[in-house]
Amino acid sequence: MVRRGSFLLALVSSCAAFGAVKSVHTLERSDVLSGKTFGKAGAYERVTGKVNFTLDPKLPANQPITDIDLAPRNEQGLVEFAADFYVLKPTDPKLGNGTALFEVSNRGGKGMIGMFSDSPSARDPRDEKDFGDGFLLERGYTLVWLGWQFDVPHQPDLLRLFSPVATNNGQPITGIVRSEHIPDGPSDGFSLADRTHLPYLVADPADPAAQLTVRDRCEGARRLIPRTQWNFTADRGGVSVEGGLTPGKIYEVVYTAKDPALVGLGPTGMRDFLSYLKYGSDIASINSLGDFKYKRILGFGTSQSGRFLRTYLYNGFNADEQGRKVFDGVWAHVAGAGRGSFNLRFGQASRDGHPHLNCSYPTDIFPFTDLPESDAETGLTAGLLDKAQLAAVVPKVFYTNGSYEYWGRAAALIHSSLDGREDALMAPGTRAYFLTGTQHGPGAFPPKKGGAEYVANGNDYRWHMRALLVAMNEWVSSGKEPPASQVPLAGKDQLVSAGAVNWPKIPGSKSPTRPQRAWRADYGPDFRAKGIVTQDPPKMGAAFAAVVPQVDIDGNETAGIRHPMLVAPLGTYTGWNMRPAAIGAPDELYSMVGSTFFFAKTKAERTKTGDPRPSIEERYKNKLEYVEKFTAAAKLLAKDGYLLESDLKMVVERGAWFWDQYMLMPPAAK
Repeated sequence: MVRRGSFLLALVSSCAAFGAVKSVHTLERSDVLSGKTFGKAGAYERVTGKVNFTLDPKLPANQPITDIDLAPRNEQGLVEFAADFYVLKPTDPKLGNGTALFEVSNRGGKGMIGMFSDSPSARDPRDEKDFGDGFLLERGYTLVWLGWQFDVPHQPDLLRLFSPVATNNGQPITGIVRSEHIPDGPSDGFSLADRTHLPYLVADPADPAAQLTVRDRCEGARRLIPRTQWNFTADRGGVSVEGGLTPGKIYEVVYTAKDPALVGLGPTGMRDFLSYLKYGSDIASINSLGDFKYKRILGFGTSQSGRFLRTYLYNGFNADEQGRKVFDGVWAHVAGAGRGSFNLRFGQASRDGHPHLNCSYPTDIFPFTDLPESDAETGLTAGLLDKAQLAAVVPKVFYTNGSYEYWGRAAALIHSSLDGREDALMAPGTRAYFLTGTQHGPGAFPPKKGGAEYVANGNDYRWHMRALLVAMNEWVSSGKEPPASQVPLAGKDQLVSAGAVNWPKIPGSKSPTRPQRAWRADYGPDFRAKGIVTQDPPKMGAAFAAVVPQVDIDGNETAGIRHPMLVAPLGTYTGWNMRPAAIGAPDELYSMVGSTFFFAKTKAERTKTGDPRPSIEERYKNKLEYVEKFTAAAKLLAKDGYLLESDLKMVVERGAWFWDQYMLMPPAAK
């Protein structure tokens, strides 16, 4: 049943009692899957709409917001903004588990149901397939999303932040913006925004100071393209280049933009909405989600959203306006060592950083570890949790990273020294897990060859994610210790330079030589204190160490949470893949995609191709022996808490299916 409306539940008094939430404007309240029951949690309902906020810019809790003093104010001197929300909750919240699981929306989307429930991701989950096996709902979680990014594309079902623009006494603010683009094919121009996002428009299309350069790789020398050979597009949101662009080259335009949105209202709105759900209000029945107060809030974010959570903690947003803890647990998934432009003037929140994509944006910046670390070269000492510790609002923290994040996102820096030679001490409330042999997103089997040079990685790590979610919730709700951290250690020679990786000479493969490196970058004197970039491209100093996991004789990594696919392997699973020559820069990593290099089936085939890795017939007598080894590995993971006992049967069944699929493959597919 769908119950639609456009009614406003105004929170009209005692704003200090519940922070900056002013009103909740509900657009839809409807039953999930026609009232289907999910275990003890019963039926679920969907509630969507918009949250309206007002905040006092003078409060100490709001001072970390970049340009908050330049935000327009209403007659009461408050700053107003709004955000879309989307909630899936037990119709009777008392039947739930008391935990609100909040996903930081990745570029406006929704991904956590697909991550934890063995289903495809859906922007508006409504069909049976969108909920997979119902894992999250069966366990009674309330699922929450809120728009935090103002520049997401104008596409259906994307969540958005509605942010005001900063002004200087009513006069427009201008500033430097850098836009990078790497074409994979023929084109004659590009947008000033990352991917399909909304750009900061150029202030003056005829500005002679604007510059367009091209270079071969991130660390390569820039070559200036004459101003007569390119122009800004008529809508002031793109660039057109005479003669077109060369695939694989890095094009970069630096220009003056105006009207910066207050991007820091994204984490602020998140803070206040979640505090509102957790602590409630002194006013009865003012919440269209009901007046139920959630016992705990878990924050989960993938990739961009994981970097957002690391930045959120670093900036001190986990204390609400009354100094109360917001997130009880924070889980940054495949974020590597990065943060991002989530609280900067002219911040481009979508920009990340990879070996050959979005180079030198303020993403991989010091500090990297939760506890304070010192950089002798810059004299800086800091840790991600410094402000949370000072305010006594430190959450439990999970970091999960795959193989790609060590190659493409400098992940080793979260648990090693700046020179990569020693292991860093972790905070007592932090656990880090290496999902061995995985790419950025979950793999699919049998893997296929997409746009990269090699067949993609087929390792689906979502089974581990389910177990770790249960562990996180138990940790914050009952204090039960989660499984021990599992990361490659420098002290055990499990972290090495790219050149020291013992990659087997697999026919037709080449091991990459240039992983992502974090740099000591200078964005100008106002960057760290005020969140304002005045020097872009930044002045580059020395790089921090870039170390990656070591491998065994098969090329599979030796440390971390090793899926049964790696203990009883049918091939080699890497976190890296290469760019094909057709799209340019063939010596660079293909962003976010891993590889699968299957073993030869027979010794004769292996000998013929010159593959140094033992063949399938040399490893296993038959399918039964393979399944036995696969099963033993799965049981050991379940014993240690890295798989759920309830998932063992399905994991083993899929392992057997992997064998069948592999045996059906023609030699060319391997």
